[in-house]
Amino acid sequence: MVLVMTVEPGFGGQAFIESTLSKVSAIRKEIEKRGLDVYLQVDGGINGETVKAAKEAGADVIVSGSYLFNAKDMAEAVRSLR
Repeated sequence: MVLVMTVEPGFGGQAFIESTLSKVSAIRKEIEKRGLDVYLQVDGGINGETVKAAKEAGADVIVSGSYLFNAKDMAEAVRSLR
């Protein structure tokens, strides 16, 4: 597994850094080019909106903390990530 932090590491609740998507895309291309059996994970600022961009960039695994734990309805928040 390769992890790309999509915020500055340190504390929860930060905003997603859009510029990290180019890194996710580049890693996805390299994984495919080399034929690797590797998951590509993103962590940081993931919510119902940013998850779409992360998936489109090539992420397989999504980590979402504050968005889920601060949600009024966690089940609905989880559904929004799928």
